[in-house]
Amino acid sequence: MKKTSTRLADGRELIYYDLRDDTVRDAVDRRPLEPTVTTSEIRHDPLLGDAVAIASHRQGRIYHPPADECPLCPSKGERLSEIPDSAYDVVVFENRFPSLAGDSGRCEVVCFTSDHQASFADLTEEQAALVLDAWTDRTSELSHLPSVEQVFCFENRGAEIGVTLGHPHGQIYAYPFTTPRTALMLRQLAAHKEATGGENLFDAVLEREHAGERVVLEGEHWVAFVPYAAHWPYEVHLYPKRRVPDLLALDEGARTEFPQLYLELLRRFDRIFGEGEPPTPYIAAWHQAPFGAAAFDGSAAVNRDDFALHLELFTIRRTSGKLKFLAGSESGMNVFINDVPPERAAERLREVAS
Repeated sequence: MKKTSTRLADGRELIYYDLRDDTVRDAVDRRPLEPTVTTSEIRHDPLLGDAVAIASHRQGRIYHPPADECPLCPSKGERLSEIPDSAYDVVVFENRFPSLAGDSGRCEVVCFTSDHQASFADLTEEQAALVLDAWTDRTSELSHLPSVEQVFCFENRGAEIGVTLGHPHGQIYAYPFTTPRTALMLRQLAAHKEATGGENLFDAVLEREHAGERVVLEGEHWVAFVPYAAHWPYEVHLYPKRRVPDLLALDEGARTEFPQLYLELLRRFDRIFGEGEPPTPYIAAWHQAPFGAAAFDGSAAVNRDDFALHLELFTIRRTSGKLKFLAGSESGMNVFINDVPPERAAERLREVAS
């Protein structure tokens, strides 16, 4: 992998990740852009103890442009985009309309391929491995920023999810705090360790699921399963068999095998609802241990190494032509109601194997 860092016309960082070491990246952003102005602010809810990002400047972001005006495609001739070069393998750049900025963190866009019509599932194993390298490198770089406590790599796919750009891409959020979902996992982790005299909760869950009926696929280094208490109609958790806290700690065997299993998992998601159905909308979310020491303050029971890196992949489509909406119980009380038994979801995902 070759990494080349440059700057866009408004000062934002852009990084090329290339498969070939001899690739030259010297294209200049020719757009007459003014410096980016953001109004991102973090506000803490005193009743729930969580945080909300207020980012009014995002109202002006680009919304479903036609394919020939996509800002994530390479620049061609006089059609200038966020990527100055005429082709690329993987590109990461600072979001022009970030939810988090400055002391409130950082938001980046990850373009998986220059092919506008592709999806992550269409990538070769070599291309998917390069995306993994980019996620890992950005996790490392962002973790060293003074304001960053947790790094979250994810992909939103499909208009039903709320995606406003059709080009295959994901995002990275670098939060200045530990997210509520991760904080809850850490509390459960600490409580379980204390209650069992030292057992790791992630290890216990993985052992139980690996021996059960909800395993979807597995390799030498990874296992994918539908969790016992899945929140979403079709939800799969992908774990390395050797517990590590983050992407940086994956060994070579796990890094090599990941593209094989993950691409197969994505392709199965597109076959869940049968032939002729539109691509399955999904969210793919990496869960990594926080980097800030504050996340573990007050809990002598756990540290970063107790956390287990894993990816959660789920769709909001519950059956053909129907979506799972977060209505009163889910949105009002955070109590999910799942219409698809996890055992049936796992069975279906095994049925649609390549």
